[in-house]
Amino acid sequence: MTEMASIKKERVRKSILAAGSSSDLPMKMELIDTLQRTGVAYHFGKEIQDLLHGIHADDQGSSDDLRTTAARFYLLRTHGYHVSPDVFMKFRDDRGNFVSNDADSLLALYNASYLRTRGEEVLDDAIIFTNNRLQCMLEHLEPQLAEEVRCALKTPIFRRVKRVETRRYIPVYEKKATRDEDILELAKLDFNILQTIYCKELKTLRIWWKDLKSQTDLQFARDRIVEMHFWVLGVVYEPQHSYSRVILTKLNIFISLFDDFYDNYSSTEESNTFTAAMERWDEQAAEQLPAHLKALYINILNTTNDFEEELKRQKNKNAELVKELVIDVAKCYHAEVKWRDEHYVPTSVEEHLQISVGSSACMHIISLVFISMGNVTTKEVLEWALTYPKIVRCVCIIGRIGNDMVSHEREQKSEHVVSTVQTCTKEHRITVAGANAKLRVIIEEAWMDIVHERLHNNHQMVHKEKATDLARTMDFMFKREDAYTLASSLKETLTSLYVNYV
Repeated sequence: MTEMASIKKERVRKSILAAGSSSDLPMKMELIDTLQRTGVAYHFGKEIQDLLHGIHADDQGSSDDLRTTAARFYLLRTHGYHVSPDVFMKFRDDRGNFVSNDADSLLALYNASYLRTRGEEVLDDAIIFTNNRLQCMLEHLEPQLAEEVRCALKTPIFRRVKRVETRRYIPVYEKKATRDEDILELAKLDFNILQTIYCKELKTLRIWWKDLKSQTDLQFARDRIVEMHFWVLGVVYEPQHSYSRVILTKLNIFISLFDDFYDNYSSTEESNTFTAAMERWDEQAAEQLPAHLKALYINILNTTNDFEEELKRQKNKNAELVKELVIDVAKCYHAEVKWRDEHYVPTSVEEHLQISVGSSACMHIISLVFISMGNVTTKEVLEWALTYPKIVRCVCIIGRIGNDMVSHEREQKSEHVVSTVQTCTKEHRITVAGANAKLRVIIEEAWMDIVHERLHNNHQMVHKEKATDLARTMDFMFKREDAYTLASSLKETLTSLYVNYV
């Protein structure tokens, strides 16, 4: 299978190189879009960048065709190129409506509009207009196009988890009369190769989790090993990052255990004692802990120390920061315990986020991902990430608010730190439904700021992309309105991701 995939990959590479000398702009853009959505674009990074550079310089960017203009805008902004939204002004009438009844063009405009930043009113208007028009057109569209529209209205392409979209899109692409057989075959083979790797990782992780539970009293904890692996592969899915996925999943499990322990299980005294032990980072500190926490503490130390030592053997210059990040996660959760014990409700969502963006642990996860990528990450990039720059803070906001909206009803049945939902109801004197509506606006603003940072921040695109991948994964996870729906949807998704494509 690997040998056949290599043969197909070289055939596809030749097709991409041939496309570079073509003047057919729509063909080039469709090729890049297909490579991305079938999950094989990571094999052709340089070739795709060369195509994008040519597309950016192409005069047809001012095309009178809405679909072409929208596709170009989407692809270029996705990859960090600056494109003005003014390119869409010519497609509006005197009343500001977009002059098109073509579903494909409207769908392309809808997806492109979600690459907006704050103040780009033409894109704000485009989202509203295309959403309404596509909703009205749905029942009159051909089945395949109608399904694409439904998927887009649920989640625009830019916000989809890459591996989930790959699993969904391969059979869609297979039905297209214009499909490229080499790309299709490569996509299937590549999907199966990656899933074999993922399943081996998951087997290793389940053994580790079973062993951890046998040594440790984890009655307070949720069993989330498969879910945590999915979170990680949503950010680092490439085959060369297998070791990273395994260790990052283990560290994510520890973060989940911190969440359960500090939020719902620990007394104030236990929280203080456990945090003090984490800060000491010494096995002897375990003697100060209650019996049911000693084994957990020792496992956290040993697993983290082993990861650090392995990274050092790999000549990783940032290895020593792993321990500091794990300790800081514990401190961030501990900071919320005072709120819980005092039943304190912040006066505003902004005040809440001053502390709770830290306990989302998104900065820590992003930084751990960067560290695990080895020499790709410079000291400068990591120092930047640790300061909660805007793109990282926005990912934290999406994680914090999205989690609160999904878990609010369940968590508030027990003694629990106040959520951003409760804070919003108090700040604006509104219902939970009204608070959720306001919080969704904050999430949309965070997405706009993420796009802005991708276009303007000077740090490497690969790191901005990984931060965005975490936001995409959270957007997928927290889109459901209750825990039952989330669990059911996740089970269906994981079943498709961990079973090979046939």
